[in-house]
Amino acid sequence: MYTYQVYPPPQGTLLPAQQRRQQNPMRASHYFMPTLREAPAEAELPSHRLLLRGGFIRKLAAGVYTYLPLGWRVIRKIEQIVREESDRIGGIELFMPALVPQELLDETGRSGLDILFRLKDRHQRPFTLGFTHEEVITDIIRHAVSSYRQMPLLLYQIQTKFRDEPRPRGGVIRAREFIMYDGYSFDADADALETMYQKLREAYIRMFQRMGLPTLIVDAEAGAIGGGSNEEFMIIASGGEDRVLQCDKSGYAANAERCELPDPKLTPPPIEGVPPAEKVATPNARTVEEVCAFLNTTPDRLVKTLLMRVDGKPVAALVRGDRELNPYKLMHALHGESVEMLDAETIQRLTGAPVGFAGPVGLPADLPLYADYELRGLQDFITGANEADAHLIHVCWGRDFPEPIWADLRVAQAGDPSPRHPEGILQEVRGIEVGHIFQLGTKYSQAMGALFTDAEGNQHPIIMGCYGLGVSRCMAAVVEAHHDEDGIRFPITVAPFEVILILVNPEDASQRAAAEQLYESLQAHGVEVLYDDRDERSGVKFKDADLIGIPIQVVVGRAVQDGQVEVRLRTDKTPDKLPLETAAAQIAERVRAMKAAYQPK
Repeated sequence: MYTYQVYPPPQGTLLPAQQRRQQNPMRASHYFMPTLREAPAEAELPSHRLLLRGGFIRKLAAGVYTYLPLGWRVIRKIEQIVREESDRIGGIELFMPALVPQELLDETGRSGLDILFRLKDRHQRPFTLGFTHEEVITDIIRHAVSSYRQMPLLLYQIQTKFRDEPRPRGGVIRAREFIMYDGYSFDADADALETMYQKLREAYIRMFQRMGLPTLIVDAEAGAIGGGSNEEFMIIASGGEDRVLQCDKSGYAANAERCELPDPKLTPPPIEGVPPAEKVATPNARTVEEVCAFLNTTPDRLVKTLLMRVDGKPVAALVRGDRELNPYKLMHALHGESVEMLDAETIQRLTGAPVGFAGPVGLPADLPLYADYELRGLQDFITGANEADAHLIHVCWGRDFPEPIWADLRVAQAGDPSPRHPEGILQEVRGIEVGHIFQLGTKYSQAMGALFTDAEGNQHPIIMGCYGLGVSRCMAAVVEAHHDEDGIRFPITVAPFEVILILVNPEDASQRAAAEQLYESLQAHGVEVLYDDRDERSGVKFKDADLIGIPIQVVVGRAVQDGQVEVRLRTDKTPDKLPLETAAAQIAERVRAMKAAYQPK
């Protein structure tokens, strides 16, 4: 075995390779951009595949990714756009801890959420990793703001967030650790909140336009954040995880979790002649498909009974067998703030049967019973019998069980009538949520005692708004919106570099000299340029350039003999030859023009 002693260079000197790396950090020969020939099989979405292949991200664990240099440059570009537009409307940046004492979430009742990462310090005090920061910012404000004169106020941060997602997917689209912008507004009255909300709404429109993201603004469900009016900004993409319903007449759009459906005001069919309800054995048949197959019927003749808990109290909800209950609609129908499915033990106690055999006939008289509007036009249907392996046929509401409370309870789907136009029909598209803005009202300030004194000396809870934007998710959304079979096609405003300079033949002295000259000149003109000076075949360089998606490609090749270089766009491969002497100035002008095209009018 041999031992080699490596001595460092004298202090203040650099080895040749180190010197080149320090002086020219944007040379591909010394830049860290590990591209892949193939993406892992688990990468289903185009953005996930291309961000992995292009060397933008690397997976560390499920839902946990490293942002490699190219990816981090994109993230920083997105962050800068978000900062500029937030500052433009008076936002003030701060930075809150990712480590949150659980006691703050106890105050608002959110410490039991199943998406929280939980831990304890050495003194066994419970903490969570911040999944959002409403409690933290409210705690800051309740100790600092006490008068109406200190408002309106808009604070924001760009911070890493943590959510224990059960099924991370799409790379950084749904991750367990992600980068997020969250803003919080504080106002003295509802009108002031509305004004602030509209400012943020317009700022979001500007942000996404500058990123090159075509967004659809849709009505949304507040979920665990809570509050009143709220909207999502969606990128329409075939691989999106959100279902979006759009009216083909009015322009109304909503997330499927939120989409309203009108009361069709159906006329109940007559029940004269309908046989009495009859219990039939249905061994091992508890799902809709199994029951329909056993009884030789169709799902629209079956009524599902779902046992839920709203604000801690049990409630029964009825929907047709071919429909899906929207739990948030049930929660809103009861004016509640939380909803969850009952556990198997409670269902057994209320119905006398295991999960899968609940029905409305014979439920406890004090158990609230709600039914979707659609069931008003249905009689002589099938339900669970509140007995294992048994169902009831020929069931009629009003005869076999009391008339329920009618409400819009089901998940909307394509083909349903529009809630905004008498002739409109809902159409479904898939979307990726990139932003969500909320009018919180006093949900958090009331719970945490964040009060202010008005001009008359009276105390009130501060009125809050909350504004979230997925910074890392935006990077993936940009790729979903801008790619082709060869790779990414970044908008110039968020591209890792504005120009990629490709030296075709590094061994050709004239090409190398011209490329070096152009590289220095482009930098002098303020252009962000990646110089591909690698000792690789030209085909490899062109493929990598297409893969990573830098918008302007400058090729230094044989045309140098005529004093020219080729310039082409990633989105249009038609080459344009420019004189070497003026190429840098002309390219810089093109960069400015392309960036200007993304500026909101």
